[in-house]
Amino acid sequence: MIPIVSIIGKSNSGKTTLIEKIIPELTRRGYRVATIKHDVHGFDIDEEGKDSWRHRKAGADAVILSSPKQIALVRTVDRDLTIAELRDRFIDDVDIIITEGFKKDIQPKIEVFRKEMHRELLTSKDDDVVAVVSNQPFDMAVPCLDLDDVNGVVDVIEKNFLHHKNENDMTLMVDGKAVPLTPFIKTLIMQTVRGMVSTLKGCQNPKSVKITMGHKSKR
Repeated sequence: MIPIVSIIGKSNSGKTTLIEKIIPELTRRGYRVATIKHDVHGFDIDEEGKDSWRHRKAGADAVILSSPKQIALVRTVDRDLTIAELRDRFIDDVDIIITEGFKKDIQPKIEVFRKEMHRELLTSKDDDVVAVVSNQPFDMAVPCLDLDDVNGVVDVIEKNFLHHKNENDMTLMVDGKAVPLTPFIKTLIMQTVRGMVSTLKGCQNPKSVKITMGHKSKR
């Protein structure tokens, strides 16, 4: 099951800014990330008059916009889905989901707080808070990190949500970017590499294998 952590906070606390910093650091560490943004006011990605808009107006419950580089799904729902429902229905092949908002959801949370914007925290001791990110210190049972301590925030996420990641899992990085792999491809690559490495002297039972390859351009 893909772990979820919600970045929450009052208006103008810096939630989006923090997420923008978290994602590249998680990616640099080899994790694949999905995000979910909660908008209580609703939204519409369709432009009136466009084909997809016309499909929905004609009564389609789900419309998929597809292109060579990205896809988008517009689907009618009868209620506000929980993060877990969104994950289970629409997201796979990532290591973690970072959400913005969803302050009332039961998922673990990291609160962002700015002393110049607000007087008190949004969360209470009864909420499942794993850290507070703030420019004001708080005496709490969870880590209180500075707004600029991105590595510290990602360390908390990694410790709480990713340290149980399957040791038999693998990540493929190409030119510094994580490449999504299906379970079949992962198994195929792992079995092939482990089989080849195990034939080498002193490598009969490898627990982990790390390969770094460069590309020499032709002159």
